[in-house]
Amino acid sequence: MSEQILQNVLDEVRQSFDGYKKLAEKAFEQISDEEFFTMIDAESNSIAAIAKHVGGNLRSRWRDFLTSDGEKADRNRDAEFIAETDSRDSIMRIWNAGWSVLFETLESLRTEDLGKIVQIRAEQFTVVRALNRSLTHTAYHVGQIVFLAKHLCETNWKTLSVPKNQSAEFTAWLKSKDEKGNYLEATQEFTKENLK
Repeated sequence: MSEQILQNVLDEVRQSFDGYKKLAEKAFEQISDEEFFTMIDAESNSIAAIAKHVGGNLRSRWRDFLTSDGEKADRNRDAEFIAETDSRDSIMRIWNAGWSVLFETLESLRTEDLGKIVQIRAEQFTVVRALNRSLTHTAYHVGQIVFLAKHLCETNWKTLSVPKNQSAEFTAWLKSKDEKGNYLEATQEFTKENLK
């Protein structure tokens, strides 16, 4: 595999993680503190608990990524799903700490690292597989965050994707733009211009 292809893999992973972080944070901005902690039923997780879990997971998986097991001894995964005694600020600190560790590690990775083996719960993974595993896990939970925020906001929700029944208009609008931009930012700009 060429060096450029491997570099593209790393760049795409970084951009994807960045996009998921921004997507979740745009959802956070639309909900109140009360909604942040709301559980829609007894078996569900609140947005707060999901955010706490994502932060804890990223911190554990990406700290000393190449040299230690991704399930760190100081992680208490079960406690990540208990958010009732936390504040929104304390959860956002956990969220941001996890993302900081992730992005620092991704910046430090080199193409030659992609073929290395890392461990998660004593199971061996190639770095590429570990990247995909973490990205998929994060995307899954960001989807939950957006779904819950949209549910809680009801008619006050400001869409983070192409508005319903406007796919053709969005595609035409995108084609009319000269610059290539971030999808999330483009959909928000389109929504502002077309949903008044």
